[in-house]
Amino acid sequence: MRVSVIATVLNEGESIRRLLESLASQSRLPDEIVIVDGGSTDQTAAIIQSYTNRLPIVLRVEPGANISRGRNLAIAAASGAIIAATDAGVRLTDRWLEYLIAPFESDPSVQGVSGFFLPDVRTVFEAAMGATVLPQRTDINPATFLPSSRSVAFTKAAWERVGGYPEWLDYCEDLVFDFRMKDIAGPFTFAPDALVYFQPRTSLRAFYKQYRLYARGDGKADLWRKRHAIRCGAYLIGAPLIAAAGFVIHPTAWGLFAVGAVAYCRRPWSRLPAVMRGLPHAGTLDFVKAAAWVPVIRVVGDVAKMIGYPAGVLWRIRHRPPDWR
Repeated sequence: MRVSVIATVLNEGESIRRLLESLASQSRLPDEIVIVDGGSTDQTAAIIQSYTNRLPIVLRVEPGANISRGRNLAIAAASGAIIAATDAGVRLTDRWLEYLIAPFESDPSVQGVSGFFLPDVRTVFEAAMGATVLPQRTDINPATFLPSSRSVAFTKAAWERVGGYPEWLDYCEDLVFDFRMKDIAGPFTFAPDALVYFQPRTSLRAFYKQYRLYARGDGKADLWRKRHAIRCGAYLIGAPLIAAAGFVIHPTAWGLFAVGAVAYCRRPWSRLPAVMRGLPHAGTLDFVKAAAWVPVIRVVGDVAKMIGYPAGVLWRIRHRPPDWR
């Protein structure tokens, strides 16, 4: 069974070695690695070329290609019947590919396999970020889990049947691809040990931008309409009503803010012990600092979503993209 690993890159000079070194360390080496560079202006392409004596790399430079376009070009050029997708900047565990393709080898009817991902943390802030925005494996329901394209595999035939990644989307393209895969090719098989590690955003500014763009992608693709409506209602209607109740009825009504905050942060706080193990020298004070960052990250992420989603909806109204459903 021939397996092609694909990835897209853009100005990943500082992080691409992490991916390439972990590919070279795989227990089951890929038969081919197809990388599409969307027009990097740094040393990304040169670094990739320097690994061609160690890895079976095919590099294509396609200036202006977005992630969806880059993935589609890479898959179209790939010769493998099985496509394993990942991203620049991640660190693959040594048996990632072995675990990811095992379901195809044991069951010929499998069309897609979802791997998993965990935060690769270096600071207390990154630990708080990872615990807030990323699930642990114990949080996952394999029947409903939608894989990220940093750790997923599928047959090339299934990719062709679903029409590839949606090139009109610049964010959330992997979710739309996942939904179409499940509808047309069948459910993904969950391979929880096909792990990749990646570094969470290192600042609130970078996180805000990331989640604003994610939410904009949701709006463009008409995803999670109810979730976004509930979030806006909670902040724009629920919070003002509680504040007013504290003035009009009794100040104890403001205690609802504390109750809501604890409930909202409970799950990230419960993940912190596992994530903090990635910081071997972290102490109690570091744990307290990380816990304090969680509500801040929650609020910043929600604000980013409330700004990004309407922008995506407006784009959708103006451009009328294809109905992917």
